[in-house]
Amino acid sequence: MIELVNVHKSFNDKKILDSVSIRIEKGETFVIIGQSGVGKTTILRHIAGFFDPDHGDVFIDSERMNGAGTGKKARLRERMGFLFQSGALINWLNVRENVALPLVEHKLGSISEINRIVDEKLELLQLLDSADKMPADISGGMKKRAGLARAIVRNPSIILYDEPTSGLDPVMSARINDMITRMKSELGVTSVVVTHDMVSAYNIADRIAMLYNGSIIECGTPEQIRGSSSPIVRQFIEGSLGGPIDV
Repeated sequence: MIELVNVHKSFNDKKILDSVSIRIEKGETFVIIGQSGVGKTTILRHIAGFFDPDHGDVFIDSERMNGAGTGKKARLRERMGFLFQSGALINWLNVRENVALPLVEHKLGSISEINRIVDEKLELLQLLDSADKMPADISGGMKKRAGLARAIVRNPSIILYDEPTSGLDPVMSARINDMITRMKSELGVTSVVVTHDMVSAYNIADRIAMLYNGSIIECGTPEQIRGSSSPIVRQFIEGSLGGPIDV
């Protein structure tokens, strides 16, 4: 379970998060939508403990992340996997080496054990045939999948996704959405997904929350968000120029 309680955050006197409270249940896929630059990724960074709130608290399985020491934060992060927007692969390592990196860095097994685990994840993400390719030699969609393979290589109980379908064509986006759903059904993970892609949000979410002006203005099932009466939510999900959102 992940919980943010009355979280406030400002940078250079600019308020980014304003009393954000979220409770994400174990095994849930929770999607955060909103305009670019409104603070969606900032929420992910608070969950991961990269940022501490100015006010409020962040709990991971009832343990407080903010204010924790380096060792405790590291222990809590061990439960998490991260899929960065670009995939964030290391250019001088091939796909297999990128995926293996968290295991190698933390010495989590022998070489043969690490290779077995990496092959398992590559096969799950349909990347085994590309294991020896360099990041420069694979497509954007494959980079995303390689990043996801690295995110799950330690079998985390929580996965944080930052714009997992951005820059991808519809077919590849559908494949990534399918992979996120499989992470839940096959591995039982709790997923927090930041996106402005409503097709993706509707397909993968158990619940969707909209962040606007630093606050969660609505949270509900995909069906509830589709039927929202809020003019702000409706403008965003419909992609309309007319409405209260300043475009």
